[in-house]
Amino acid sequence: MAKTSTNPKKKLAELKTKENTGDVGAFIAAAGSDEKVKDSFALLKMFSSITRQKPMMWGSSIVGFGKYIYTSPKTGRSGEWMMTGFSPRKQNLTIYFMTGFSNYGELMKKLGKYKISGGSCLYINKLADIDMKVLKEMITASWKHMKEKYQN
Repeated sequence: MAKTSTNPKKKLAELKTKENTGDVGAFIAAAGSDEKVKDSFALLKMFSSITRQKPMMWGSSIVGFGKYIYTSPKTGRSGEWMMTGFSPRKQNLTIYFMTGFSNYGELMKKLGKYKISGGSCLYINKLADIDMKVLKEMITASWKHMKEKYQN
């Protein structure tokens, strides 16, 4: 995300990562190794099934589902952001949980091999490292929470 100012008289920088009409399938097909592409298409299928939303590109490297309007408590800035999504990054698969992870303690113990960062990013090397049923349960719970909170 772009830097923002806390000075209300200064114009805030616009987010660089926005929903766009990029080709999700082509993006995933070019994601890297055969395993990364296969895992990314499996995530696409899972997210599509859970959200029943059309996948959209957010920026050049994130596949997002749904969107909501947020307002930053620090800056008062508002903008659109995806409700959930993933990105096949070079080093790992990143899955975005806008709800954070505080409600998933027991599930995370069963998930498998992962790392978390930034309060909403779950990093996994490959889907074979995790329990897919647990991941599906986590994504479903996060999606339901976001839908209830933002009533979309």
